[in-house]
Amino acid sequence: MTSNDFSSARLAPRHDLESSSAATVSAGPGPGPSPADLLRRLRARGAVDPVTHVERVPARVGVPAPWPSWASAELRAAFTQRGVVAPWQHQAEAANLAYEGEHVVVATGTASGKSLAYQLPALATLLSDPRATVLYLAPTKALAADQLRAVAALELEGVRPACYDGDTPRAEREWIRRHSRFVLTNPDMLHHGILPGHAQWSGFLRRLAYVVIDECHTYRGVFGSHVAHVLRRLRRQCARFGATPVFVLASATSGDPATAAGRLTGLPVTAVTEDASPRGGVTFALWEPPLLPPESSASSSVPAQTTGGHDGATDLIQVRRSALRETADLLADTVAEGVRTLAFVRSRKGAEVVAASARRSLDDAVPGLGDRVAAYRGGYLREERRELERALLHGDLLGLASTNALELGVDLVGLDAVLICGYPGTRASLWQQAGRAGRSGQEALAVLVARDDPLDTYLVHHPEAIFGAPVEATVLDPANPYVLAPQLACAAVEAPLTPADLALFGDGAKEAVDELVASGALRQRPTGWYWRHRERPEVDLRGEGGAPICVVESSTGRLLGTVDGGSSHFLLHPGAVYLHQGVSYVVDDLDLVDGCALVHTEEPDWSTHARDVTDLSVVSVRSYVDAGPVGMFLGEVDVTSQVVSYQRRRIATGEVIDTRPLDLPTRELRTVAVWFTLSPQSLARAGVQSADVPGALHAAEHAAIGLLPLMATCDRWDIGGLSTAVHPDTEAPTVFVYDGHPGGAGFAERAYGTASSWLRATRDAIAECGCETGCPSCVQSPKCGNGNSPLSKPDAIRVLDVVLANLPA
Repeated sequence: MTSNDFSSARLAPRHDLESSSAATVSAGPGPGPSPADLLRRLRARGAVDPVTHVERVPARVGVPAPWPSWASAELRAAFTQRGVVAPWQHQAEAANLAYEGEHVVVATGTASGKSLAYQLPALATLLSDPRATVLYLAPTKALAADQLRAVAALELEGVRPACYDGDTPRAEREWIRRHSRFVLTNPDMLHHGILPGHAQWSGFLRRLAYVVIDECHTYRGVFGSHVAHVLRRLRRQCARFGATPVFVLASATSGDPATAAGRLTGLPVTAVTEDASPRGGVTFALWEPPLLPPESSASSSVPAQTTGGHDGATDLIQVRRSALRETADLLADTVAEGVRTLAFVRSRKGAEVVAASARRSLDDAVPGLGDRVAAYRGGYLREERRELERALLHGDLLGLASTNALELGVDLVGLDAVLICGYPGTRASLWQQAGRAGRSGQEALAVLVARDDPLDTYLVHHPEAIFGAPVEATVLDPANPYVLAPQLACAAVEAPLTPADLALFGDGAKEAVDELVASGALRQRPTGWYWRHRERPEVDLRGEGGAPICVVESSTGRLLGTVDGGSSHFLLHPGAVYLHQGVSYVVDDLDLVDGCALVHTEEPDWSTHARDVTDLSVVSVRSYVDAGPVGMFLGEVDVTSQVVSYQRRRIATGEVIDTRPLDLPTRELRTVAVWFTLSPQSLARAGVQSADVPGALHAAEHAAIGLLPLMATCDRWDIGGLSTAVHPDTEAPTVFVYDGHPGGAGFAERAYGTASSWLRATRDAIAECGCETGCPSCVQSPKCGNGNSPLSKPDAIRVLDVVLANLPA
């Protein structure tokens, strides 16, 4: 990229309003280049056209509806003052259902104005009933803060909205409990703070009219299963105070939203899915970074692709240009064009790398222009997050590299382009991220930049898998015993459990209570089951492997940020390089007991890459298919893993400097897995030699993990795998794929139920890849603990041919 690639024109801030109602007011300067023109400029800057497909998503005309008759003149005037002249049809439909007392989920596209659908009935009730209250739940603090701004801006007397979360000063909490009638929080605070202190919240809960659950499609897997029981605990406490609130849920477009919302709340829910809002057209490009010449491959991992399973980097030399490097260059190019751009990057480290690289490129072209780009991710302190949100909303920033923290966070407005660095794991997330552009009804550009990964490669060459396929259904399993038992224990702390409560918590509740009694956690009395201990049970809602680890600068004691416990072994081991807002730190010490990592500033010329080893044993089989020489199984397994070493690699060349041992504790996981076995004779008939069986199975395992997100609402970092030529429990060549969460998250069940389709796509992805011996686009994995050895691409195809030839459809 050279300086003549850039223009300093069109860099003025833009202040556009979201097109979330039947009439809005917009302001700002004239448009920059059209999405089509911008895309032509971007793709013309390389020797090879990187675009494999361009999809034109047409514009849509809005269908307005009259204000509901029950909406007071005061409420209508408040919305009109904010530019909302009338609701769209889907907003009015959902609002009417909720106001009439029906639980409802509105599942429409990004920027369709779902917030009005719940604000209308909630605020109308607060204005007509001076005693009523509303509870709003968001998956992120940023989204709750954004909604607080929106509700407060209406300036409705007596509503008194307030955020109640971990950032709320203690001096304000008592006032909120006593006086706020519209409390905005998150499931974590509901679980840790509000429900355990329900006596202090009795006045609020007794008058609770509505519970709003925003972005409910994010509550999937183990996190979703925990939240489902937190909501049941909320319903239980409300019932004790005589309240039966109406649940109003908002979701991105998803498969069967009524069923998913019903599973989440435990209530019958009506879905509103017809999006009647207007939408500007979107030019959606699939972008595959070019292959590098053989002599350049060694240096192409600069910066290394950091989309590994634990926010780490690949264990590979890149065959294609790094998706991070490509995204950074695209971000710099669009910002230089004056195009407000958001780049979604899958890992925290990756977001830092993309922002830093784009800043350097921009400053080389126009000194000071790099200041218009920043990174945004989880783990930042509250003050940093708020300042970045303010700068983005006010136009001080033109480009932002973010993790999915902004997929659901600030109500981004006026964006012209979205860059998506790597498939985000589900079509729902893909469309949610792409929908962040063009939110003023203007034309927009979205670009999916493929990683060198089996799934990404498959998708950019099979656009019908993105644009012609329905959005996935949300997967969660409230009956997961590893979720149900701890949640029942929490409920028992809040009030003794009774037989009537068990129906509320669903299948498996009685068995879980019996186990809690047998373990001594609960004591049965004639009036119910009582918690026996002084301390509350420790429950990790998000399944992140324990409490977050604080990252502290050794010399000053300054808190830099936090890293979730599950990732700490990979990101904060002694010697690891840690990035924060473009500054490099090296970890001196990791104290897992005290939850603290000490670091010092350093700019080493190397990067670090943790490596782990895994062992697996079968506990039980739930279901199986006997297909002659092939067996397909679903069941419980025990997985043992340990981070044992890390590599240091030269940043300039990717050269491995050394491998250093680590002494970190072993982690054990009981979860659900799907696995298939093959007879040695069937492999021999297919032409797989005995010596090649380990490499064949290993390659098939990697590709199968990479393609599973086509079938389930997961990405490859939610799941793990293991393959072996002879497993002691199956006594046969076996490939395992397992959920990376205690008790399972529903992904393995989905894989088992769609095994033929899943493995057919896996086989096709391997066979259609143009490499000869296997590459990151087909059978190499960025998180392989064995350094991607051994691998046999041709034999992996033969293995899958045997499975598919025998497995029933």
